[in-house]
Amino acid sequence: MGEVILKPGREKSVLKRHPWVFSGAIERVLGDPEMGDTVLVCDSRRQPLAQGAYSPSSNIRLRVWTWNVDEAIDRSFFKSRLEEAISMRQHLRQMENGQGTLSDAYRLVHAESDGIPGLIVDRYADLLVLQCLSTGAERWRQTIADLLLELTDAVNIYERSDADVRELEGLESRVGALRGEEPAERLQIVEGALSFWVDYRRGHKTGFYLDQRQNRRRVGQLAHQRDVLDGFSYSGGFALSALKGGARSVMAVESSSEAVALAKDNLALNRLPEDRLEWAEDDVFSALRKLRDRNKRFDLIVLDPPKFAPTAAQAERASRAYKDINLLAFKLLRPGGLLVTFSCSGGISAEFFQKIIFGAALDAGVEAQIAERLFQGFDHPVALNFPEGAYLKGLILHVK
Repeated sequence: MGEVILKPGREKSVLKRHPWVFSGAIERVLGDPEMGDTVLVCDSRRQPLAQGAYSPSSNIRLRVWTWNVDEAIDRSFFKSRLEEAISMRQHLRQMENGQGTLSDAYRLVHAESDGIPGLIVDRYADLLVLQCLSTGAERWRQTIADLLLELTDAVNIYERSDADVRELEGLESRVGALRGEEPAERLQIVEGALSFWVDYRRGHKTGFYLDQRQNRRRVGQLAHQRDVLDGFSYSGGFALSALKGGARSVMAVESSSEAVALAKDNLALNRLPEDRLEWAEDDVFSALRKLRDRNKRFDLIVLDPPKFAPTAAQAERASRAYKDINLLAFKLLRPGGLLVTFSCSGGISAEFFQKIIFGAALDAGVEAQIAERLFQGFDHPVALNFPEGAYLKGLILHVK
């Protein structure tokens, strides 16, 4: 087994059980580990601290599998980690379903937070969609696929290892059936009182924003008798939740024609009133300015933009985009209105996001209060030793 020797004083994060070791913390590498190999992590005196997967091309040079230096990284190791992740979801889903919010789509494995760095597994009804985003997950993907069939009742696994982060790992994109047969081009899921078509082959992420399930439900509760604007609508999740919740009217803004077509199919699937939902196929920044110039006003606005800042290095530039859209939203709200605004950028902390929104409110000349804070769903847990796992942050703001 190869060894990664850390520079003096750079073992602190490993001792605190953070799963990432950056290239700048490494003094030297002993042996000749290849991409995805398990290596021993040692302090500057060669005292072993952990075992992890080696990634020679990435700035995150190593992702820790375990802090038990004697534990074997083998099939049994991954079976244990997968069993624990699956068991947690089964328990919490039973609690959620008991509240009348049945869903057959949820995240089964959430990478570092479930102790398997770089591995994402989402379940859509009878289909599992798998993403390998690190060299370690890539090395063990076949074993993991076999185990998923063994530990669940799924028979089909589709791979969506096409995220941009794979390029940073020195990995090529891979998309296609991994186990079983390739299902129909899209499939139907249930989320509470709504159903959705999911384009698992080409859709955003693995096909659907599973992390917003609980927040869509909350928007539905807030939408009754309100005029609603849904920015970055994608396949209509928030828009349809608002309509189902009794919104007086809904405008859904989305720049992708494919997403708008899928959203319209979702509207028909749920037999919701078409006359209360207006589609605007447009860039959201442009659409908000046009609505401002037309003096349009709404009672509830939802902003769920894409990831403007994947890393902290991009945070400052991204902050301007977040400020712009939220400033425009504040100007479009009627007095007493609600703004439900999100950031899914890992490079934007919750504190920084709140500061950005404050700046937008100040420039818009409005006073606003935080009524609620929103987060990703329970199926996207955050390990205490990996705060980066808390990527989704949201605010429900009341404009005085």
